Amino acid sequence: MAPLVPIDVDPDTGIWSSDALPMLYVPRHFFVNNHVAIEQALGRAAYARLLYDAGHKSAYTWCDKVSAAHGGKSLDVFRHYLARLSQRGWGLFDLLEIDPQSASACVRLRHSSMVLGRPDEQGKLCYMFSGWFAGAMDWVCDKQGIALRAHSEETSCQAEGHEYCVFTVTARTN
Repeated sequence: MAPLVPIDVDPDTGIWSSDALPMLYVPRHFFVNNHVAIEQALGRAAYARLLYDAGHKSAYTWCDKVSAAHGGKSLDVFRHYLARLSQRGWGLFDLLEIDPQSASACVRLRHSSMVLGRPDEQGKLCYMFSGWFAGAMDWVCDKQGIALRAHSEETSCQAEGHEYCVFTVTARTN
């Protein structure tokens, strides 16, 4: 199967871009090894907090830039975001439920790159994705004029023995 992500390469700079955003293409082991080194240095809980905020900002920015470049309704952009994550090798993301009126969603992740990249590890290994779904949901809520803010967490992970990972998005209460 050929990649479904359109890749444009600037002949003058060598910069790769997809969906009007600059991209990097690196081997999975390179990314996972860096991820594990930072996790070990900071501790999983501290690193997860940092990744959540960075991931939230990045997802919100991605949705905003892709919408500006290509248009699309807010829910379509959220679905396109999951499709692009899947097409770029992070794993296969499926939107099982979504309700912007309550800032809620359920995302399933199969074949997670974080689980596949750490086959001997157990626990919730896909926490780095949590902020992504809250950021995308906050963008959807903003575009629909909904004042709620989202919170997302990995509620189960394949590395805990489950068939797949699940992320639950709910309205933030604080």
